[in-house]
Parts: sequence; C-alpha cells; structure tokens
Amino acid sequence: MIIKLDMNSHQTERPLDWISRFAPLVKPGGTVLDLACGNGRHTRYLADLGYQVTALDRNLSAFNETENTDNIELLEADLEDGSPWPLGSRKFNGIVVTNYLHRPLFPAIIDALDEDGVLVYETFSIGNEEYGRPSNPNFLLRPGELLSACSGKLRIIAYEEGLLKNPSLAVKQRVCAIKRLLDGAPASL
Repeated sequence: MIIKLDMNSHQTERPLDWISRFAPLVKPGGTVLDLACGNGRHTRYLADLGYQVTALDRNLSAFNETENTDNIELLEADLEDGSPWPLGSRKFNGIVVTNYLHRPLFPAIIDALDEDGVLVYETFSIGNEEYGRPSNPNFLLRPGELLSACSGKLRIIAYEEGLLKNPSLAVKQRVCAIKRLLDGAPASL
C-alpha cells in the first residue's frame, strides 16, 4: 500500500539525535525501513532527506491519507503475532528502529540490510524502570545485548549504553552498524 504524504503540511516531532547523526551514512536516495515506525517522525524526516522510506507498523493511523509525497510506502503488519517476516527477501540501504524491542526480529533485521546497509537502532535497556516506561524486563535490553546482536554480523560504527538525559531521562542502548562486504573488508563510510 502506497500513500502519498506531504512533508510540508504535517508538523512532526524532531527526530532522535542518534537517527539524525547517522542517517547521512545511508546511501543517498537509498531505501530505508523505519521498523515499528509509530507516529512516523523518522519516516517523515528520512523521506525529507530524499530516501525512499518503507514505514512498517501494526497501526499506521498516524499517517494522513490526504498528505502527498512519492517516497513513502506504508506497510501495516503485526511483527509479534508469529507471522512470517512481512518484507520477504527485500533489502534496504538503511534500517531505523527506535523505542522498540522484539528479540526474535534481530536476525531478520540484519538479513534485510543490503550490502553496505546501515542499521541505526536505539531502544530502552534495563535500568529504565527507574525512570518510567517501559519497565517490563521483556521490553528492556540486557547489558550489552544490542551490541552482541550485531557483533560478528555488522561493522560497529558507534555504540552507547547508559542514562540519556535528552529528550527525557531514560536508560538506553543504541548502535550504528554497517553490513560487511562479502569478503569481510570494512564497509566504506
């Protein structure tokens, strides 16, 4: 399903700093998956930068069908109901995941990256329960878990873990990583 959106007619929240910092590493004009896109702030931000964005979430009601743009594809799917990966064998030059964790998806996310594809991922970690939601350990990364999920499969560009103060107090892990070339040589930046 493709819906046209107008970037100029929709006020959106500012993208997370981690996303805006590493989005330029994605191939210019490339394809980006905004996984569990929520209200679409990163979808709109990335589309505004000229990327072809696939926004995937179980509820896309935050998007207005009267908006207009050619570079956003909306895909409604429940990622946690046991259904097969909804994107089949599609590959992306970049994948963005924020404030979302479903551990069984780690292999599918990494597999969906094209060669030299960039993963930019930020979500909550154990310790966040002191500052608010989520507080259920099923939705909080264990220490070093995000780094471990990428290690040996992707080239780590940056990794952080700990208390963030902006936009609000939260304990998070975040990684930017690039899919290695087949010969194991480092991907170019």
